[in-house]
Formats: sequence, structure tokens, C-alpha cells
Amino acid sequence: MFSNIGWGEMLILLVAALVILGPERLPGAVRWTAQALKQARDYATGATQQLRNELGPEFDEIRKPLEQLNELRGMNPRSMVTKHLLNGDDSILDSFNDLTNLDKPLSAPNSGNGSGNTGSGPLSMPKPQKPLERNERPPVDPDAT
Repeated sequence: MFSNIGWGEMLILLVAALVILGPERLPGAVRWTAQALKQARDYATGATQQLRNELGPEFDEIRKPLEQLNELRGMNPRSMVTKHLLNGDDSILDSFNDLTNLDKPLSAPNSGNGSGNTGSGPLSMPKPQKPLERNERPPVDPDAT
């Protein structure tokens, strides 16, 4: 329920509640909120259980498309490669994440075309160029097209 709220936001909410309610009423408000959340969770669990009892095996058939949709929401390129090509074993992909074991850093080749890739780090980004004037055409790179 609160999966997208971080500790910083929780701290801000706590400080705001302390300022708004004051130290005398804050413990009672926290207790009331916890009881209301527990009661709502119990209602949701009870409703799910009641649907499961009334529908029987059809309840699982209704949930299958929803589970497939949730599985698709979690798909990204890494999880697709892991699932379909590596049978769920992502230890190979984890070894690519650890680039600290290299003896010397990778550096981008400089083609000498004045691209401005003179950054200090490995594979650094090129320097931003000045904006184009009005009606000026951008340069064309025949190798990229």
C-alpha cells in the first residue's frame, strides 16, 4: 500500500502530524489510523475469502489473467532475457554489472572528427555543442544514417 513512499516522505508526514496535532493528540491519532488500516485489511481479506468460497474453482480462473497481466507489468529486458534465455538464472548478468575488476578502464575511441569527446572518465559524454541558429541545418553524419 505504501510501497512508493520512502523514509524521507514518512519523516515529513510524521513531522507535519506532530505540528498539526501536537504531541498530546498524536499517539491517539496513530492508534486510530493503525486500527482503521487493520480493519480495512480485514475487510479486504474477508471479501476475498468470501468470493473464493462462493465461486470455488472459477475464482482461480478469474485470477489467471490478472496474474498474467501483473507478470507482464514486471517485464523488462533483463527479466525477459533471464526468463526465456537463461531459465531464470541471472548470475551471468550479475557478472556484467561488476566492472570494478577490470585492469584498465574502457575508453571511447576518438575518431578525430572533432566530436568533442574529451571528458575525463571512461566512455564520457561529448561536450554539448552550441545551439543551432535560426534556419541552420544540423550536421549530417553519413556513418550514422
